[in-house]
Amino acid sequence: MFIYILRRLLQTIPVMFGVTLAVFLMMHLLPGDPAQIMAGESADPVQVEAMREKLGLNDPLHTQYIRYVTNAVQGDLGTSIRTNRSVTNEIFDKRFWITVELALIGTALAVIIGLIAGIISATKKYTFADVSIMIIALFGLSMPNFWLGIMLIYFFSVNLGWVPVAGWGTWQHMILPAITLGTGGAAIIARMTRSSMLEVINQDYIRTAYAKGVSDKLVIYKHALRNALIPVVTVVGLQFGGLLGGAVITETVFAINGLGRLIIDSIRAYDFPMVQGTILVCAVLFVFVNFLVDITYRLINKRIDLN
Repeated sequence: MFIYILRRLLQTIPVMFGVTLAVFLMMHLLPGDPAQIMAGESADPVQVEAMREKLGLNDPLHTQYIRYVTNAVQGDLGTSIRTNRSVTNEIFDKRFWITVELALIGTALAVIIGLIAGIISATKKYTFADVSIMIIALFGLSMPNFWLGIMLIYFFSVNLGWVPVAGWGTWQHMILPAITLGTGGAAIIARMTRSSMLEVINQDYIRTAYAKGVSDKLVIYKHALRNALIPVVTVVGLQFGGLLGGAVITETVFAINGLGRLIIDSIRAYDFPMVQGTILVCAVLFVFVNFLVDITYRLINKRIDLN
């Protein structure tokens, strides 16, 4: 197990190299002069040159990249043009943890609902319950996040007054954003669980367990579900990693000051260091989540060969 973890950590090195290179080149590939954009359209040549010097844009490209990676490894992601604060402090002050909390709650909701719905659908194949669950899952996949969020605000906040309209701080604030984020994920997990469960249920060892008189619950939850969880875990990992960087719309709809809104505000203000830093943090987290997913495979099924 230790050798496998070490090997997977080494395999993340070229991935992280590609991530840092892509994030670094983002500013240089955009049309126009980054120094001119960040200094402002009305800036004179002296101010633009000062901005270029401040950003180190006069150095060779490879020198800029090495400096960027070296600083990033040390936790220095630059200085925000908009707030003149450290990008690292701006990200990890509150916004990062708000987005992580939102992603965790949304993912947990999606997993609970998706697994229960998928198991019921698989064990009651082609029944009314199965068809109903799959139709609801189809609607869950089809609804855009922004529309669902607005509808939830309209019915439960504006009309009924049960929960706050926007913001973040109490458990009441978490309900509607979590439902908005978790609905699509729950639909995907339900469909994946059903498909994986149906494939496992038809295996010989499941029929053997039934022939030995093992109870339905034990067969479903100990034998079938455990072996069907591998593709589901993969989907959950991708869902969580995607929510960390993809909660932009939900955070905007509910006025949540997380990483998503930070990216949008920074793009509008042409704050490239902040955009670069936020995207890099999200990408690193996504790689780390996928690493944890690989480790989880072994914890779920010890027969998986890690060598």
